[in-house]
Order: sequence, then C-alpha cells, then structure tokens
Amino acid sequence: MAKIGIAGGSGYGGMELVQILLGHPRAELIWISSEQHAGRKVGQVYPHLQGLMELNFSPLEELSSVDLDVLFLALPHGQAMKIVPGLPEDLVVIDLSGDFRIADPEVFEKFYHFPLESPQQQQKFVYGLTELNREKIRGARRIANPGCFASATLLALHPLFEEGWIEGPVLVDTKTGSSGAGRFPGATTHHPWRANSLFPYKPFSHQHLPEITQALGNPDHPVIFQTYSAPFVRGIFASHYMQLNQEATAEDLARLYQDRYGSDFFIRWVPDCPNVNSVRHSNFVDIGAAAENGFLIVWSVLDNLQKGAAGQAVQNMNLMCDFPEEAGLESAPVLP
Repeated sequence: MAKIGIAGGSGYGGMELVQILLGHPRAELIWISSEQHAGRKVGQVYPHLQGLMELNFSPLEELSSVDLDVLFLALPHGQAMKIVPGLPEDLVVIDLSGDFRIADPEVFEKFYHFPLESPQQQQKFVYGLTELNREKIRGARRIANPGCFASATLLALHPLFEEGWIEGPVLVDTKTGSSGAGRFPGATTHHPWRANSLFPYKPFSHQHLPEITQALGNPDHPVIFQTYSAPFVRGIFASHYMQLNQEATAEDLARLYQDRYGSDFFIRWVPDCPNVNSVRHSNFVDIGAAAENGFLIVWSVLDNLQKGAAGQAVQNMNLMCDFPEEAGLESAPVLP
C-alpha cells in the first residue's frame, strides 16, 4: 500500500482525490491538509464523507513530519512552487496547479501574472497528460498535471498534428462547468449569475493556451483558443474547427483516432457527437468528429474534476508506482 498525502484537500480537486483514493486498492490516504479547516474531521466539513474516513484536516506546516510515498498538491496557483524545493527528491509529487506546466519563465509570467520562482525545479517536472507522455511519466518523480481545457484539446488535436492533416489555424471553442471555478464563488461564478447563461472569458489569454501550444511543439498552425462558462456543474465540452489538407471520410477519422487511442482504456471514440453526460463522474474522454468538403470539427468531452484534474493525477500515480493504470478509476460514468 502506498502512503498518500494531499496538500490542499478541502477544495473540489482535493475532495475528488479523496473520493477516488477511498476506493483505490493500493493507496492509503494518511494525511490531508487544509488551512481553513485544520483540526476538524473531514466528514464534518464534507458530510457526504461522514463515516467513510476518520482523518482530520492538518495544517500544511505538518507536512515535513509525515512519512509519505506520494504527495498530491491541490493548492492554488503559486503555492506549490514555494513547497516543492523543500520536499525529498525520492517523494512522488503530483501537482494539480499550473505552477510547473510551462517551461518558458517569460511565457509563464505572461499568462499567470506572477514570476516562476524556480525554473530549475520546473525542469524536474514531466507534463502529465498520460496518453501522450506515458513512458516519461512512468519513470518520473515530479508530475505537472495538465489543465482540464488542455487535456480535452490536446487529446482531440494530437493525432491530427501528429499525422500532419491540418491546413491553417485551429479554432477552439471550449465550455466548462461551474466546478472548474473552485469551491468559493466569485462575481461571475455564483449560481444566480451563471445558471441560465453562457459567456466567454479570458479571450486569447487563458493560462491553458501556452501548455497546449507547448505540448503540440509550438506548431506552425496557430491555435485560437476561447473558453466559456457554461450552466452545468461538471464537464468540459471542447469543439475544434479546422481545414484539412486532404479529404477525410468518417471511416478515415475513426481509423485515425482508433489507431492512436485504441489501446487507451480511458479514451473512447464515438461515431457522432459526444455528450458531457456520458463522462460525468468518470475518468473517460469521449471524442467524435465530422468532416465535409475539406473542413473538420472534432469534439471532446471530459469531467473537469476527474480526467481534467484528480482522476488524471491518480492515473499518473498508478504509472509512477507500478500499479495497474486503471486502479481506482474503473467506475462507470454516472447518469443522470
């Protein structure tokens, strides 16, 4: 059994980790931190976990005294980079924030609006999009877990870039559920504002854009990326529009994606339009596409708290600890 700790365990990402790890056959959660709730039982703060675990939330300062095999960092952007330099080199560390995703310090500061404190530490991190980086993840001790939008878009676009099918720019229109904004409501994230609305935010400046272009190898074909707040709780629905340099039939598209992802348990090709309801509360990604007259639309959907955050983090842990990759993540999506 691997001894697991979670720093920042009282947010939505941290709680999703707790729920997954409670059912993991090879993981024992022994430590969880929250500055706001230190000293309180997890089940008191989150009644849905009452009776399922006896842990108390601890202050983050106790981390140095805890013997762990794996540490998940589920902290706000900017905090993990202050903690990581003091951690043991052999400790498996998986960071769910954006602190270690971007290699170029200038690009990082442009999109996150504060400096990258330790570029040397960043170089130790492997980008953790499992299906695109599996072997590097397997041998790593530091993982930068991808963003939810980036996961959806990279999995949709990578086979097309890999095979050189694209002509010109790629337009990305991607929508997120309200849980992506975190546990505490803001001016544009609380229910009365968002429930019956759909609106864009961060045009040309979303922090997941540079990790997309970085993972695609800073492609010649520009990615024009726009995010939207949508009136559902869980899910990412990403639409990708582009021109092809060749004609493609439905059979060609199915073959392309099935050849690339056919052995990947969590990536599912659908013959028509995917639906966020079909992946909710799961680590699955559904991808579909349609082509006509040399133009292509690719859709991808995932649960932003699972494959977009905690589920992918556990998937990476499984590889790093030599567990079955699907361990703890086999649950079917929940519908309705």
